[in-house]
Amino acid sequence: MDPALLRERELFKKRALSTPVVEKRPATSDSVSHKKKKPRIEKEGSSGSKQSAESSNGSFNIKTSSGYKFGCLAKIVNYMKTRHQNGDTHFLTLEEILDETKLLDISMKQKQWLMTEALVSNPKIDVRDSTYGFKPKYNLKDKKALLRLLDKHDQLGLGGVLLDEVEEGLPNSARAIKALGDQITFVTRPDKKKILFYNDKHCQFLVDEEFQKLWRSVPVDSMDEEKIEEYLKRQGITSMQESGPKKVLPVQKRKKQAGQRKRHFKTHNNHLAGVLEDYADGVPVKK
Repeated sequence: MDPALLRERELFKKRALSTPVVEKRPATSDSVSHKKKKPRIEKEGSSGSKQSAESSNGSFNIKTSSGYKFGCLAKIVNYMKTRHQNGDTHFLTLEEILDETKLLDISMKQKQWLMTEALVSNPKIDVRDSTYGFKPKYNLKDKKALLRLLDKHDQLGLGGVLLDEVEEGLPNSARAIKALGDQITFVTRPDKKKILFYNDKHCQFLVDEEFQKLWRSVPVDSMDEEKIEEYLKRQGITSMQESGPKKVLPVQKRKKQAGQRKRHFKTHNNHLAGVLEDYADGVPVKK
């Protein structure tokens, strides 16, 4: 044989041994089942994404839920409050309200629920002949009505009125409060809520400085009402409670005696005491 061919043959063997070979294994049943299940998972994922997309776009299921219904009710009440504060106090029909609040896509069932249950029973909605308006706690028309309300609370000792309740019931309340000026005064509670009080100028008077010093020098922080009343009595000062009408104590009923009295019975035929005989032990035998 040609020695050149033998050299080429040896070189071919060396190259074949140096080159790695990867064998393709036959597919098993597990891998086949895994490949078959994979498209199903993708389908489920795609359907879930479709459902999430539908829910984000506002599907039928969300619109019929109770949360959506009460959300519509809250939107209507807030709108009625805002328009009342702006001075629009005339009543509206349900269709007009839905048009103003852009809730025209609600179902007939939800409209029926609003008319028969939600708006009728809501404490902030007033119903008149199938029309609806806002119902504040204090229905005030102008600044004079506000001043009369604060004066009445002051005379009856009811204190002040919350600023939130005034703003709720008085159209353009900020302008009215500003116009009243020093006729009203503000007090801020610990919870940061403001209260309006009537500023009665007839009660403004000067107090002598010496009297103020004496008033502040008496410590009463550690004394309750009973101790203060006892102190005033010792000093010969009558408290305001004694100057008022005295309480009438109820009349106590007499207790019945524990032992009952012996009843005396009237006897008859005393004039025949020696004549009558006693037959309780039987008839006596004659001798």
